[in-house]
Amino acid sequence: MVRFSFCGHELMALPQGALYWPARRALLVADLHLEKASWFARLGQMLPPYDSIATLSDLSALAASTGAEEIWCLGDSFHDRHGCDRLPAAARDLLTGLTAATRWTWITGNHDPGFADPCGGEMMAEAEVDGLLLRHEADPAEPRPELSGHFHPKLRISHRGRLVSRRCFVATARKLILPAFGSLTGGLDAHHPEIVRAVGAGAQALVPVRDRLLRFPIAA
Repeated sequence: MVRFSFCGHELMALPQGALYWPARRALLVADLHLEKASWFARLGQMLPPYDSIATLSDLSALAASTGAEEIWCLGDSFHDRHGCDRLPAAARDLLTGLTAATRWTWITGNHDPGFADPCGGEMMAEAEVDGLLLRHEADPAEPRPELSGHFHPKLRISHRGRLVSRRCFVATARKLILPAFGSLTGGLDAHHPEIVRAVGAGAQALVPVRDRLLRFPIAA
């Protein structure tokens, strides 16, 4: 975990793509897209059906290692509103164990508005917590400090003749976009015009590597 400051709050970026908020003992993740594989299977595109168990196993390990008492999911937690109904028994047990052991909050996203069975936890469209606004998609017109997801940002650079891609956070002085945490999620280049439009000028891609936070400027 790498410590950094955002709008007067000390946060910690994790290489797995999660954010830890020490003052609240809170773990924040975005875009789990649980049961994405089973959604594609219903359309005839067969994918290995292990995405949910892999994602929730990783999240369980982070919750245990950080001692998180709160978990905030910043939208698109399921790939569709019926995703929780399709969870395999082992994945459901992991999830309900987490929602029972923590103060768990689902922020709804564009993929999972009003999902009927949240498998525990509280559901809301957005929340303001200690001066930070938590929502799914960044609002370019929002003046308050804001944490969001939605765009699945990845940094792609050329290194020694190879194209290297890493999930990243995208930050400005008042906006912070989390990468997708899900095991079966793609990524949008951090320099994409839609990401730049969402956060405004002066953005940086943040890549946590062991005990360092690498910063790469994003051109407007």
